[in-house]
Amino acid sequence: MALYRDQAVVLRTHKLGEADRIVTMLSRRHGKIRGVAKGVRRTKSRFGARLEPFMVVDVQLYQGRSLDTVTQVETLGAYGDTIMRDYGAYTAASAMVETADQLTVEHEPNAQQFMLLAGALRSLAVHEHESGLVMDAYLLRAVATAGWAPSFDECARCGAPGPHRGFNLASGGAVCRDCRTPGSAAPSPATMILLSALLSGDWETADSSEVRHRREGAGLVAAFVQWHLERGVRSLRLVERT
Repeated sequence: MALYRDQAVVLRTHKLGEADRIVTMLSRRHGKIRGVAKGVRRTKSRFGARLEPFMVVDVQLYQGRSLDTVTQVETLGAYGDTIMRDYGAYTAASAMVETADQLTVEHEPNAQQFMLLAGALRSLAVHEHESGLVMDAYLLRAVATAGWAPSFDECARCGAPGPHRGFNLASGGAVCRDCRTPGSAAPSPATMILLSALLSGDWETADSSEVRHRREGAGLVAAFVQWHLERGVRSLRLVERT
């Protein structure tokens, strides 16, 4: 069996047998990988706590036929415990890793998605920005990296310069009067400015935004992401209730 090593973010875990666990990770060079961590549910496990969701690790695995086997783990970003102690950060992180899981394919390298997720989890853990803003910024950038970049500053259909009051999921974002179709949303101009700031990384503008615009923007982000994934992100339901 081939031995390999990579940096990875732990997305989710499942119990296997009495003491083992299947760990799904998003790695820098090998894409999404699944590995069996043997004995990690025992109290004397060497690296059980390092293989919890939201942790960023340096992991070594043996390549198997269906599942790889984790043989060594070192912590790079101990974000799991800090995030789990904050409900807002926990629900945001849950939506982020679920989205990353859906956007990536096993053993298909995707370094950009790895770096986006690792950076967003670090931001949540250190309370760099409000957790909902961090989540929405991550979601917008993740779908943009996957090829579905939303437009907020110009019409997504004809390219006419904005600002525009219409927003249409199928069109890909902001739409002008001529391109606006029935069913398009009409967010406030301040909400569109906020979403553009989150996508571009203008945190000064994002941090100074009003709560009502954050809420309106969060609804548009959730709808946009799930439209392009063609399936729901279950964790977003918890975030929307907070």
